[in-house]
Amino acid sequence: MQQFDVLIIGSGLAGLSTALRLAEHKTVCLVSKRSINDTASDWAQGGIAAVLADDDSIESHVQDTLTAGGGLCDETVTKMVAEHAKGAVEWLIDQGVGFTRTADDQGFHLTREGGHSHRRIIHAADTTGHAVQTTLSEKVKQHPNITLMENHIAVDLITARKMSSSANQPPPASDYHSDANACLGAYVLDKTSGKVITIAAQNTVLATGGAGKVYLYTTNPDISTGDGMAMAWRAGCRVANMEFIQFHPTCLFHPHAKSFLISEVVRGEGGLLKLPDGSRFMLEHDDRLELAPRDVVARAIDFEMKKRGLDCVYLDIRDKPLAFIEAHFPNIYQRCLSYGIDISKTPIPVVPAAHYSCGGIMTDDKGRTDIKHLYALGETACTGLHGANRLASNSLLECLVFGQTAAADILSQVAKPSPQLPYWDESRVTDADEEVLITHTWDELRRFMWNYVGIVRTDKRLSRALHRIHMLRAEVDEFYSNFKISNDLIELRNLLQVAQLIVESAISRKESRGLHFSKDHPQTEAEPIPTVLEPLNYDSLLERKAG
Repeated sequence: MQQFDVLIIGSGLAGLSTALRLAEHKTVCLVSKRSINDTASDWAQGGIAAVLADDDSIESHVQDTLTAGGGLCDETVTKMVAEHAKGAVEWLIDQGVGFTRTADDQGFHLTREGGHSHRRIIHAADTTGHAVQTTLSEKVKQHPNITLMENHIAVDLITARKMSSSANQPPPASDYHSDANACLGAYVLDKTSGKVITIAAQNTVLATGGAGKVYLYTTNPDISTGDGMAMAWRAGCRVANMEFIQFHPTCLFHPHAKSFLISEVVRGEGGLLKLPDGSRFMLEHDDRLELAPRDVVARAIDFEMKKRGLDCVYLDIRDKPLAFIEAHFPNIYQRCLSYGIDISKTPIPVVPAAHYSCGGIMTDDKGRTDIKHLYALGETACTGLHGANRLASNSLLECLVFGQTAAADILSQVAKPSPQLPYWDESRVTDADEEVLITHTWDELRRFMWNYVGIVRTDKRLSRALHRIHMLRAEVDEFYSNFKISNDLIELRNLLQVAQLIVESAISRKESRGLHFSKDHPQTEAEPIPTVLEPLNYDSLLERKAG
């Protein structure tokens, strides 16, 4: 067993910023599923929303967020985040992040994205996430109080309740765990050796990102498999608003362009959405045109594609000179060029793709979950900021602000010893004799989630999806119980759990709101009510008894 003050699972912006804020006073273990920079944060193009200009206001940022959120944002949390935004950006600048400056070098260049009433997006060209990620990861690697475990994937959380229900382990006697449930650490698979290690920690932070890989088409990296959401649910945490999956309107449509996002900034700087004949279509869908919130634009594109039998639509930025395009979208320009698309001369073929999970593990304004000493930050959490639809460039901001509040809460606690935790028992399992089940199940899941639980939903489609999920979960649970675990098996198990939560949440919402659009329930109810799912049995996940 390894012991640390804080265990952080996930190495995106939420995990990195929290680790750095804690490391001066705590020993930290940072677990990364792949390399430290293989994260969704690293892929983020647009920027970070913050009130930095004199003609902008925190009230305006709050109102834009509330409007996009379809009535489900927590106004208190939204205001807190907006108020802390400037400080969060200044902290990144102090860390050495090189944001794009104005042409006269008198300040930072601010751009505008859909749903924002002002230019308030600070960015590093069109690779903001990469600039932030690489800057902070280098600091993490060099910090003596941070132990980095790359190529490790968390298997499950260890809680006092699970230990109490194990026949081989008495309940912990320490008053440190006097609450009904508390997180004590986690089991983590070393993907290189294939061994599962036990990590004990006074506090555990889930910063594992979203679950975009539950869909066939996504802008997310392969690591986005809903691990934190699934682990927290199995441990006994509530989840909220899981039906609100944001489909980014503009993912590059090309057979070799895997998951490449065309940033919203392209539309913010004048890019126009067009049909193959060159005509614009947003005029018929929303008065805000190309700068409408993402759910509106994604549904408009989906509608036009289905109505006309199109494979894609086009995003046209040709009105801007080449020098402007190269300066503002260097990464997009070069990537498209590598596929034979010169965006200064040719419109960009785009389609919607699953992009962001607005729901997740329920937390308070400090990132605390239902389980004591367990925090959830970033996309894996439901803080109340995003409501029914996330406003563009509020995601990286949320990681920073809640990383700060969670770290402050952890630092305020009195340190107490961790109990001895049980090791991972593999004495009753064997090596898998047939891995094809994992591959085929993953493919089937992603396809029917795309077809049945996509941008437009119906009761019949949702019912079919849930039926298939139950069948697949039974097969995978049996496989999990009898064979040694692997990275692919862990991810598939988590994706099936998250898929079930998404579908059950969607079925329970008998209206259309934000990112959830139902053809059977097209109306929007007068009173916005969050969807909250609560585990029926907190002790349901003890498949393997501790030894």
